[in-house]
Amino acid sequence: MSKRTAALLSAAGVIVFLLAWEGLGRSGIVPQRLLPSPSAVPATFIAEIKNGQWQAMVLASLSHYLSGLALGSFLGIAVGTAAALWPRFNAFQAGIVRMLRPIPAIAWIPFAIIWFGVSEASAAFLIALTVFWINYFAAYAAVASVDKDLIELGHAFGQGALIPRLFKIILPGALPGIFAGLRAGLGQGWMTVVAAELFGIPGVGMRMMEASGLLATHIVVLYMITIAVLYGISDFLFVRVQSRVLAWQR
Repeated sequence: MSKRTAALLSAAGVIVFLLAWEGLGRSGIVPQRLLPSPSAVPATFIAEIKNGQWQAMVLASLSHYLSGLALGSFLGIAVGTAAALWPRFNAFQAGIVRMLRPIPAIAWIPFAIIWFGVSEASAAFLIALTVFWINYFAAYAAVASVDKDLIELGHAFGQGALIPRLFKIILPGALPGIFAGLRAGLGQGWMTVVAAELFGIPGVGMRMMEASGLLATHIVVLYMITIAVLYGISDFLFVRVQSRVLAWQR
């Protein structure tokens, strides 16, 4: 299937989904107060822009999303790479990983608030936790699967020392897997943003919680769509960067 065909089918799927949603609302099958139609969103968007809420909430969410994403991705890749490279370190941290990995980021919310208060730092901490594990396992699997023959070949050409071996052989070989983890973290990070902000941290999640308390479901839908659009933009940009960095794979 060509890229053009895939793009057209994707656009058609979105259009059909929106038309079906609009039809449910207009037919009365689902009351508008329970699920506003897509046609109600533009007027809500204009109103939120005029009162400054949309810009303020989006900028607040982007701030701790990006800081948490960067911190969690870096630490996850670093620790996952180290665990794959050094068996002793891998054995040392294996028990800690098994103990902490099943705990969802949302369970850390009480500690985040105690440690950092109801602040951007709390949200960034929770996002970093979520993204850390995704990138940890992606980096670990990617580095561990690098062809051992390439490493031996590197030794033969004088690349046996740790730094040259890491940056000239291991990481380039592991990049596709590492990028897969980074891309997965983009979406999971946005899910954690909303969960963290439901507890009063400024951002789109807090605005959604305020609106739901007033039964202003049209505002909730607006910010749901906002999150989807922000993720779509970030994913599109990431794929563009990935295609350039991994151009050698073609």
